[in-house]
Amino acid sequence: MALVNDHFLKLADNYLFADVAKRVNAFRAIHPGVDVISLGIGDVTRPLCPAVIEAMHRATDEMAHAETFRGYGPEQGYDFLREAILKNDFLPRGVHLDISEIFINDGAKSDTGNIQELIRWDNSIGVTDPIYPVYIDSNVMIGRAGVVEQGRWSNVVYLPCTAENNFVPQLPDRRVDVIYLCYPSNPTGMTLTKDELRKWVNYALRNDTLIFFDAAYEAYIQDGGQRSSDIPHSIYEIRGARKCAIEFHSFSKKAGFTGVRCGYTVVPKDLTAATLTGERIPLNNLWLRRQSTKFNGTSYISQRAAEAVYTPEGKLQTRQTIDYYMQNAHTMLERLRRLGFTIYGGQHAPYLWMKTPGATRSWQFFEEMLYGAHVVCTPGVGFGPSGEGYVRLTAFGSHEQTDEALSRIERWI
Repeated sequence: MALVNDHFLKLADNYLFADVAKRVNAFRAIHPGVDVISLGIGDVTRPLCPAVIEAMHRATDEMAHAETFRGYGPEQGYDFLREAILKNDFLPRGVHLDISEIFINDGAKSDTGNIQELIRWDNSIGVTDPIYPVYIDSNVMIGRAGVVEQGRWSNVVYLPCTAENNFVPQLPDRRVDVIYLCYPSNPTGMTLTKDELRKWVNYALRNDTLIFFDAAYEAYIQDGGQRSSDIPHSIYEIRGARKCAIEFHSFSKKAGFTGVRCGYTVVPKDLTAATLTGERIPLNNLWLRRQSTKFNGTSYISQRAAEAVYTPEGKLQTRQTIDYYMQNAHTMLERLRRLGFTIYGGQHAPYLWMKTPGATRSWQFFEEMLYGAHVVCTPGVGFGPSGEGYVRLTAFGSHEQTDEALSRIERWI
C-alpha cells in the first residue's frame, strides 16, 4: 500500500490565509447583507499598467502566427528578461551578476518553498519571528522542522523581532545551517540597514551558513526618506553575499503580477554547500538541474509582460502604482496612530504591523474588528509566536475602500 508523507500531517489544517478566508466566509454567511472590507490579504487591486498590457497584447499576437509562435521556453527564462533584470535591478546598485545566475519563475512563493530541496533534511534552520509562513511550512513538509511544542517547531531556531529590539533580529547564539531573511519584512513592514544586514552576511561567512533572502518588497523602499539611502534593495549590495546567499524577487507586488505570475531567483555561481565527505557542490548547477526536471518555465507572455516593467514607460507607471499604495500606507499610519494604536512598518513596505489594545490576543482582535467594524486584518500570531498581540494590515486597497475601512474602525473604537 502507498504510505502518506506523515510530515504533512504535522501541518495546521489550513494555511494562514485560508483560515482567514474561512472565518470571513462564515461571517458573510451569517450576515449576507454586510459589506466586508479586507485589509488582510496581501493581494493587489490596481490594474496592470499600460506598458505591461501592451506588451502582453503583442506577445499574444505573436502566439497567433506560426513564424513567431513560442512553445516550451528555456527553464531558466528567456534572455531578454534576464538581461533586463541585470541592467535595471543590479547594475545601477553596483552588483555584477552573470545571466546564468538568474532563474525566472512563476512567482517568488514557488521558489521560496522549493529552494529547501537543495539541502539535506537534517540541516538546522533559523527564521526571523514573525515570518512569512511558507518558509516554515515547506520545511515541515520535508521533515526538517521537527514537531510543534507550545506553538514552536522543535527544530527551528526562532529569532524574535519585537518592539523591544526595534524589530531587528539578534544573531543566533549558536551556529545555524540555513537562515531565512525577508526585508522589507513581510509581515512587519520593517527594514534592515546595510550595516545591520552586513552582520548577517559576516555571520554566514564565518559559520558556513546559507541565507535565503526574500526581497519581494524591495520596490517599496522609498527614496528620500529617513535612512532610505542606507536600506539595501539586494543582499548582494553587501560584500561577500555572493558566497552565502540566494535571493528571491517578485513582480507580484512590484508590478501587480499576482494574477500573471512571474518572479526570479538569483543563485550565484560562487555559492556552494558541502557533502558529508566535505566536497563543495555549486548550488547554481543543482538548482538548474532541479528546475530542468520539475519546472517547465514561465509563460512567454508573462515574461514579455515582465520585460515591459523595465521600459521607461513601465518604470514610471509601476512607480505610480507603488506610490498609490504607499499613499494608503501613509494615511493608515496617520489615522490609526491618531486613534491611539501603536503601529510599525508602512514606511518602506505596503504592510503595517499594529499592536492590539491591552492584552487582546491576535485572533480575538481579528474577530472583534470583523464583527464590530466589518474590516478584515491578519492575526499576527499566524506569522509566528512573536506575532501574538499584533495584527497585519495591508495598503493594497483602493483609496476609497481604505478611507472607508479607517472610518469604520474609528466609529467602532
